[in-house]
Amino acid sequence: QVQLVESGGGLVQAGASLRLSCAASGRTVRNYAMGWFRQAPGKEREFVAAISWGGSSTSYADSVKGRFTISRDNVKNMVYLQMNSLKPEDTAVYYCAADPSYSTIRRMKVDSGSWGQGTQVTVSS
Repeated sequence: QVQLVESGGGLVQAGASLRLSCAASGRTVRNYAMGWFRQAPGKEREFVAAISWGGSSTSYADSVKGRFTISRDNVKNMVYLQMNSLKPEDTAVYYCAADPSYSTIRRMKVDSGSWGQGTQVTVSS
């Protein structure tokens, strides 16, 4: 099991930027694909971005492509989500996730894999 702790959320205006961080510990984190998901009030949790264990492959939801960037530092056991040009529809609780497989991480279910406790991002118009 991998333990994950998110930070960096907050309240910003539309057009602003935020960087979320996820501190990972436990099993050999560098062997895991890492991802970010988000859940808005009344909606299901949705995939945002993923990065392979070595960082050479990334993928994004269409809604954030070109605005968000996922990265990782396997020395520090950290994963980041740089969010630029934020929109009110980006408002959600953002969760960090770990999965052994990069090919399946974007389809992770809430009751599987490793999840953090979430960090709130609120974008005002």
